Amino acid sequence: QVQLVESGGGLVQAGGSLRLSCAASGSIFSINAMGWYRQAPGKQREMVAKIRTTDSITYANSVMGRFTASRGNVKNTIYLQMDRLKPEDSAVYYCAFSDYDPLNDEYDYWGQGTQVIVSP
Repeated sequence: QVQLVESGGGLVQAGGSLRLSCAASGSIFSINAMGWYRQAPGKQREMVAKIRTTDSITYANSVMGRFTASRGNVKNTIYLQMDRLKPEDSAVYYCAFSDYDPLNDEYDYWGQGTQVIVSP
């Protein structure tokens, strides 16, 4: 079993920044795939950024150039630096984890989510 704990969400004005963290614990292999997803009210969950087992990173077009995903020094931690936030970035942000690169974003484990609210 793997547990994921996200932190760093909150309320920020448009144009501001937030940094999300996700720490995985439990049965962790050093090689893993992790990702950030978000879900706004009334919308489907969408990929924000995903870090593959090779450490390559893919971003959603809507956040490219504004958000930066990274791994910590220990590979069970990832971060999402969010700059130039927009009201449409408001959502619950989830961390996801698998010890392989999942197809169709079907990660094995998901965190509880952290709320991000961006005011106009």
